[in-house]
Amino acid sequence: MSVEELPGGWSVERVVGDADALHHADVPARRLVRFGEVVAPAAVLGSTQAGELIRSDALERSGRQLVRRRSGGGVVLLDPGRQLWCDVVIPRGDPLWDDDVERASWWVGEWWAGVIDGGAVHRSGLTDRAAGAVACFAAVGPGEVVVGDAKVVGISQRRTRELARFQTVAYLDWEAAELLDLLAPGVLPASGREALERRVRPVGGPVEDLIGDLLGSLPS
Repeated sequence: MSVEELPGGWSVERVVGDADALHHADVPARRLVRFGEVVAPAAVLGSTQAGELIRSDALERSGRQLVRRRSGGGVVLLDPGRQLWCDVVIPRGDPLWDDDVERASWWVGEWWAGVIDGGAVHRSGLTDRAAGAVACFAAVGPGEVVVGDAKVVGISQRRTRELARFQTVAYLDWEAAELLDLLAPGVLPASGREALERRVRPVGGPVEDLIGDLLGSLPS
């Protein structure tokens, strides 16, 4: 793990490991940006999702781990080198803190949108609750980033008495079939399938440039 200190009280970490270990690693109640790189493919369930959403036979064929994160939302796929996964932590009482759960992630979306050409922040409720309850990128929620009608950045949130942890993912490439093939029949509405096939947009540019732009625009 590498650690860097930046202005504004931000610590930056880069961590490498399997998805389960990275999702369940504790974080301190201070300003932190943690970039995670997985070493093995994984399908990651939200905190309240049933494992039956995923077909066990398809999961075995795919070679993916099945992981459950502590934050909410729908299934997310993680693969080595195919996404930028960034957790952002702020302590309760931080100037960026908001008691309103929906508004709380707006600043995270604004931060991301500032480094994505045409990026805009979704500021209202979940666009498709039934689809979003199954797959993260099948709907757009508060604070998430879109370009036009295509989702670029997904955000899930976990709050405790001490901190808020925002888990963000932007894909470097995207194949909807990889997720659709894992889902049990009938669990995803047709609207969600269409969203995954047509309205997910990978981020452009080299990942290190994107990381540099993000770190250079952290709020004070």
